Amino acid sequence: IVTVSPDNNAKGKPAVMGLYLLLDGVTGEPQAMIDGQRLTQWRTTCASALAASYLARKDASRLLVIGAGALSPFLAKAHSAVRPITSIRIWNRTPANAEKVAAALRAEGFPANAAGDLDAELAEADIIASATISNTPLVKGALLKPGAHVDLVGGFTPDMREADDDAIKRARVYVDTRAGATKEAGDIVQPLASGLLKPEAIIADLHELARGEKQGRQTDSEITLFKSVGAALEDLAAGIAVYKALKG
Repeated sequence: IVTVSPDNNAKGKPAVMGLYLLLDGVTGEPQAMIDGQRLTQWRTTCASALAASYLARKDASRLLVIGAGALSPFLAKAHSAVRPITSIRIWNRTPANAEKVAAALRAEGFPANAAGDLDAELAEADIIASATISNTPLVKGALLKPGAHVDLVGGFTPDMREADDDAIKRARVYVDTRAGATKEAGDIVQPLASGLLKPEAIIADLHELARGEKQGRQTDSEITLFKSVGAALEDLAAGIAVYKALKG
C-alpha cells in the first residue's frame, strides 16, 4: 500500500509512504508487515547498484548524487557497495539539505560532501545518480565525460525529466523493465515520442543483464544510462530477503 504526496517535502516528511504485506505464495498466510518506505529505499537503490555492476566502469570512484531526498543516502551506500567510491558529492537545489545528507553519510564513514556547482560536478563524476521529481532536465549530456554512468531513479511520470536529449543521444540506454520505463518514465517516454530514441535502441532491461542475455558496458569510454521506475517483482524479492534475514 503506497501513497505519494509531493507536498510532504514542505512538512519535512517523505513524499512516499507505505506498508508492504508479504504473503505465503502457497497458503496466502501473512508472513510479515514491512516498512514500505524503507523497503522502497533499499530495493530501488539496490536495483541501481545491480545495474551499475554491469554498466559502470570497474574503477569508477567519483559519485555525484543529485537530490537530497529520502533516497539519496541509500543511493550513496548502494553504489559504494559495488564500486570503489572515494568521493561522494551531494547536490540539491537547497544547499542546506545537501549538507545535511552529506553530514549524515560522513558520520557513517562515507567520504561525502555537499556540492555547489552542478555543471562542474557533472563533468567530473564517474557515476551520476539522480533522484528528483524535476520536470526540467538536470543532467546535461554535453557535460558528461567519456566513461560516465548515469543512473536515473526519479522522474516516475511521463512529464518528469531528469536528463536531457543530449544525455540520451550520447549514451547506451538501459532500463529496469521495458514495459514500465516506456510508459511511465519521462526520460524514456519523451525521447521515444520525439523519435530521438528508437525502441530497439534500448539495449537491455535488468532481467536481460542479470541473465547474461544482453551485454552491459563494452568499453571504458562509452557513456551508459540506466532508467528505473520500479517493479513489483523488486518489492517481492526485497520483502522475501528481509523476511528470511529476520526469521533466520
